[in-house]
Amino acid sequence: MIKIEKVSVYVLEEAIRGMRNPMNSWNCSDSYHNKEEYDSLNGQKYVGASNVDYCVGYNDNKLMMNLAAGGPVHAKYRRMITVYLDITAPLYWWKEFDTYKVGTVANSCSTMHKITAKKFDTDDFSHEHLDVRTIEMLKSIVDILNDYRDLYVNYNTNDFEIKGCPSKKDIWWQMIQLLPSSYNQKRTVMLNYEVLVGIYRWRKEHKLDEWREFCRWIEQLPYSEIIIGEKEEPNE
Repeated sequence: MIKIEKVSVYVLEEAIRGMRNPMNSWNCSDSYHNKEEYDSLNGQKYVGASNVDYCVGYNDNKLMMNLAAGGPVHAKYRRMITVYLDITAPLYWWKEFDTYKVGTVANSCSTMHKITAKKFDTDDFSHEHLDVRTIEMLKSIVDILNDYRDLYVNYNTNDFEIKGCPSKKDIWWQMIQLLPSSYNQKRTVMLNYEVLVGIYRWRKEHKLDEWREFCRWIEQLPYSEIIIGEKEEPNE
């Protein structure tokens, strides 16, 4: 399971301006901040998505695609296009995502600090592929985690029934080390289009459903053709 929310794309205008610096070709730029006014002034449809404030024009899109075809050395502008998003995904997926360290920043919900904040539920885990037997095993683990959570939350050193039991820290360890890697964690992530190029190239055919779904999300981003290499022709 993977959930992607609150996506924002920034710095298109600045990226295009920097892209044209090497050839001093700023006068050829035809992108604009308002799609309706852009169309009325230029008499042509702009290329790409319509859900962003900055509208990339045909000339700029053509140059972006030509540079993208030359690879990362020529398509440096992609590093400037910044994406923010919230991702909720299982720990086993985050373990692979963490290989993409360059050009990314992430703030996660803390398992270490907040593991006891609420009762555990099966929906806290990715379990869509579990069969009848294994889903019952997961439910048993959830029950055990909740038992230890109750011990942790209600821990009282003066309670006669709990004297001689492990310390509160020992109880916490039972939850941390028993927690399955299918546990879903939410992170707010910052990355850029160049990072997404590498992810899309190597993960679009991955065996994990989460990666294939993430790559389908990449395909829906504004001007995703500069990531995935599929040029979108101007509307007639």
